[in-house]
Amino acid sequence: MSEKVVPGRNTAAAEGDVVVFHIGLRINRLRAFSSWLPAFMSMPRMLRELSQEKTSGLLGYKVLYGSLRDFYVVQYWSDKERLLAYAHQQDKEHRPAWSAFNRRARAGKGHVGIWHETFIVPAGSYESVYVDMPAYGLGAATGVVPVGRRGDTAAQRLRAAER
Repeated sequence: MSEKVVPGRNTAAAEGDVVVFHIGLRINRLRAFSSWLPAFMSMPRMLRELSQEKTSGLLGYKVLYGSLRDFYVVQYWSDKERLLAYAHQQDKEHRPAWSAFNRRARAGKGHVGIWHETFIVPAGSYESVYVDMPAYGLGAATGVVPVGRRGDTAAQRLRAAER
């Protein structure tokens, strides 16, 4: 995602429904490297794989750090079908990483935790504004357009997205 500041007031160029997927890892026992390091290292491989495959459905993502123990990725997807398909594909990075995580989790007895949340956001139920910011979040995933194209206020942008 670009770090170049986009001047002025902009909004995400997203059209239609959006799927927002949050996934995170919490290290419960820092010294238990063999429990959490493989899971930690698998996420960059998955994100790289998804980013390189234009038909994957992944629009973009942002990696966030909550603390020394908490890591979090916000992903934006074009649709739930592609997100779910990726999760089950045997020939992609996720499925083997998930199986390996489950084996280590049983042996590690709570040394690492993972979580995810999926939000299917219908058109007209999201809006955004970015003022003198690099493209960020949904705007980085879908591009940005000047606010005036969709409305100057959040309420106007939400109404415009319903059409």
